[in-house]
Amino acid sequence: MHIEPGVVNGAKIILSYATAAGVMTYAAKTAFDTVKQDGVISLIVRSILSTIVVFGFFEVLPHHPVGVSEVHLIMGSTLFLLFGMAPAAIGLTLGLLIQGLFFAPFDLPQFGMNITTLLAPMFAMSYLAKLVIPQKTAYKDISYLQALKLSTTYQGGIVVWVAFWAFYGQGFGAENLTHIATFGAAYMMVIIIEPVADLAILAIAKTFYGLKGSGFVEKRLYSPA
Repeated sequence: MHIEPGVVNGAKIILSYATAAGVMTYAAKTAFDTVKQDGVISLIVRSILSTIVVFGFFEVLPHHPVGVSEVHLIMGSTLFLLFGMAPAAIGLTLGLLIQGLFFAPFDLPQFGMNITTLLAPMFAMSYLAKLVIPQKTAYKDISYLQALKLSTTYQGGIVVWVAFWAFYGQGFGAENLTHIATFGAAYMMVIIIEPVADLAILAIAKTFYGLKGSGFVEKRLYSPA
């Protein structure tokens, strides 16, 4: 997911700096909480692994410009379930930054918008996970319906934020509405894929039970809260 250059221009882009500061501040708080709970080494290791996976999502998996943004298979719920919220947020941030610095410098002016669009739905999904996944359930044992709810929240949140930036930058003209609708329809197709991918990856994780307590994955992956 990358907002296309030119969607938000001039002084309007200042708002993206403020929203980015907000989500990154919250990400820093969750990272601090994770360090207190799991230790700094575990946070660093999981963040590195998350960054590698995110970079793969951005550069290796197919991605195509559609309407006002690009459609990526950004498996936010997978990152969350495997590595936890703070490492997933760090991975998304660093993966996006590395891509911008070394492969797509034209995306750097949109970094504030893009990181807000990726992280804000992650935080909403994390809150939802507390409501829909019972404490006695390890993440490896979640149902398809639970995975679908997480995926819908994350991907739906991305569509909402992209639409916000497009309306904010370009207004409510017919052409802009068409571009937003085209992007939204294409991006929500990811919801068909992501829950199945989540369950497939979690099924694989069950065979690597030795990772339990290793610090390489989220503790909740194998153990109830």
